[in-house]
Amino acid sequence: MELDRLIARELVAQLHSRSEGSSICPSEVARALFDEWRDLMPKIRKVSDQLAHQGVLTIQAAGTPVASAEAHRGPIRIARGAQFPHSDS
Repeated sequence: MELDRLIARELVAQLHSRSEGSSICPSEVARALFDEWRDLMPKIRKVSDQLAHQGVLTIQAAGTPVASAEAHRGPIRIARGAQFPHSDS
């Protein structure tokens, strides 16, 4: 559970560091957290799905929203959702 929170915080932090219309690759989040990041990718997709379900972010493939990062096979991007938290700064 702690790993889920760490991933969620990093997802939000990386999206905050980008302009509003930008997206991130889930591997950027994994690389920021661990040197050995590849095994973390399924967990990143799972947490992304949880946040997408809450409206915090959206999952995209080729610029089109997809229902699930875990179910989608192939590259995805992650962008801000309607419930994305405003920056505290």
